[in-house]
Amino acid sequence: MKYYLAPMEGITGYVYRNAYAKSFHNIDKYFTPFIVPNESTSLKTKEFKDLLPENNKGLNIVPQILTNDAEGFIFTCKKLKSIGYDEVNLNLGCPSSIVVSKNRGSGFLAKREELDYFLNEIYKIGNMKISIKTRIGKDNPEEFYELINIYNKYPLEELIIHPRTQKDFYSNEPNLDIFKDALSLSKHSICYNGDIFTVENHDRIKALFPTVDKMMLGRGILANPGLIYEIINNSLMSKEQLKVFHDEIFQSYREFFGDNKYALFRMKELWGYMIYIFSNSKEYSMKIKKSQNIAEYNEAVSKLLEEQEIVAGAGLFSKHD
Repeated sequence: MKYYLAPMEGITGYVYRNAYAKSFHNIDKYFTPFIVPNESTSLKTKEFKDLLPENNKGLNIVPQILTNDAEGFIFTCKKLKSIGYDEVNLNLGCPSSIVVSKNRGSGFLAKREELDYFLNEIYKIGNMKISIKTRIGKDNPEEFYELINIYNKYPLEELIIHPRTQKDFYSNEPNLDIFKDALSLSKHSICYNGDIFTVENHDRIKALFPTVDKMMLGRGILANPGLIYEIINNSLMSKEQLKVFHDEIFQSYREFFGDNKYALFRMKELWGYMIYIFSNSKEYSMKIKKSQNIAEYNEAVSKLLEEQEIVAGAGLFSKHD
């Protein structure tokens, strides 16, 4: 099985990716937070820095692009090619209302004639592999049968499927009947994405779809950085492993921002996911959130690690992936 890390804006940038890879060594592809080609058709400084090869040494990075403008997509591909990338991913999955209102992400799925034209244009690029991350439709799962016919017309590197509609957002269960049909209908290699928060979630998908050899995980890993370790080794991540990962990413954020306040903000955001892998975490969560400086923060984290235990199945706290 190959494992991919889903992109999460503001969290899974190169600081997180490098810290994760140093501690766990089990991601086959890291997909970057999406790039939106802007009016000047240039990469923004923050986006460009996140993608620089020197900031991603030894990592298999796939930049993700969010747009419905073929010209902007192609120009961005050329920029990425110039710094060494030969694969990109088209985001047709983001369910955000802001994104959808601009007919981007999963909003583009409702404009199937326009989507077909867009894909026809971007797949004229001869020197860039293009994969697609998609939902199964905007409003109705039945839309997928039209979408797969469109996808089958083009030389996709692979198709990553989150089997929910945009309208579902992250509620309801993933539509595994549609995903099963996708496996038989698609001409392309398929990766499963959606609701992999525990070993049991993983093993269920593996048992239902034995031909699937790729899975993309998002918030499941943010909540439990040791999830893939647990899947592979049948053993929970230790608190010592978590501390090494935590210390690495915290120190890197302090160096990256040059400001403890911003580093603390990012760590608190990350603890918004990780706190749930501990038993009796509410009191400690509040102390971490309320910490105003490095000393208070370190004390709150230290007490959590000393006094509470990592529990199996903790990823069930959320259904967002």
